[in-house]
Amino acid sequence: MSDDATSLGDFHGRARLFPLPNLVLFPHVVQPLHIFEDRYRQLMDDALKSDRLIGMALLRPGWEKAYQKTPPIYPMICLGKIHQEQRLPDGRWNLLLHGMARAHVDNELKADRLYRVAKVRLAPEEEVASLHTARDLRRRLGLGVERWFVAQGAALDQLEKLLHSDLTLGALCDVFSFALPLAVDLKQRLLEDADVEERARRLVAHLDANAAPPVRKFPPDFSAN
Repeated sequence: MSDDATSLGDFHGRARLFPLPNLVLFPHVVQPLHIFEDRYRQLMDDALKSDRLIGMALLRPGWEKAYQKTPPIYPMICLGKIHQEQRLPDGRWNLLLHGMARAHVDNELKADRLYRVAKVRLAPEEEVASLHTARDLRRRLGLGVERWFVAQGAALDQLEKLLHSDLTLGALCDVFSFALPLAVDLKQRLLEDADVEERARRLVAHLDANAAPPVRKFPPDFSAN
């Protein structure tokens, strides 16, 4: 389990859900968010009074028909902790959410809140058993990422520093999965890969098999609810 996940040792198993149709949060990254809906303003108030945790979930296809209700979500979410927050004069919020750990939604709970609440359990990573395999996947991941960021010098410099840092292979996969302009369904599949070797192989295979599209801004802009 990552250091971030280890810091959740007193997590009580209830998560405030913030479902979005186009954003997958990963552990080890920071996502800017803009909050304006009443239900998520209430979520922010409650989180700041308690553990500062928010469960970022991806809405399943077809969510448009019931967005204001409870459209289905994918069961693997990312627990994030509010790192910084700014309340605007009209009650909206800007915040930075730090991805902490994968979690699996067991069931949603009835609550007297405007937002959704779920019973969840943390999903620990399964590390790569072979050091040789981990090193090879790290090398191949680096080559794949370089091809996708070759036209963005500043971003490439940042990512190369990450490759040579002490981040684990699992953490690197999460950072690159977040930063690269991958389809949202692939990002969700990578979030669901708690097995680090499987996650790394899936990401490397995609990078090797696909030409790099225009790379989005790095770091990314705010995501609004």
